[in-house]
Amino acid sequence: MARKLTRTVVMVGMMGSGKTAIGTALARRLAVPFLDSDHEIELAADRTVAEIFSRDGEAFFRAKETQVIERLLEGPCGVLSTGGGAFLKEENREIIARKGVSLCLKADVDLLWSRVAHKTTRPLLLTDNPFETLKSIYAERAAIYEMAQIVVPVSAKYSIEETTGRVEQALIDHGILV
Repeated sequence: MARKLTRTVVMVGMMGSGKTAIGTALARRLAVPFLDSDHEIELAADRTVAEIFSRDGEAFFRAKETQVIERLLEGPCGVLSTGGGAFLKEENREIIARKGVSLCLKADVDLLWSRVAHKTTRPLLLTDNPFETLKSIYAERAAIYEMAQIVVPVSAKYSIEETTGRVEQALIDHGILV
């Protein structure tokens, strides 16, 4: 008998922690929808997140992000990946706690760096010293991500499938996957 989610799992954490990769694998394993809040915002706006930030500003983007997260949590149970900044907003944390369950993929800075160092799709890291920028962002955000209802450590020694299995077990342990 297949297991069933009791609430939508909202993946939160730093860029490079694996929210999309693990979220996609988890959704496939559980045969539930996988959604990405940034992608849904881009679809609705018909422009990229970077273009929205540039044209309309971060405050506009964050307001739309909250609306999209709330709307997506009204749908059937699934897996929702959020942008790295979404969980920083208290209103989003409250919506997620009320309508879903937050799951943080916790990775150390070195692992995150190994995953994002060569990517040009991380606007926050387009600085003179991207590693120091990543360390600074991590220092600012780590305690907030730890507020997630479930925290699952990730490691370079675990494959996507192994990490997905650890996430699945954490969901079972917390009564979210029955």
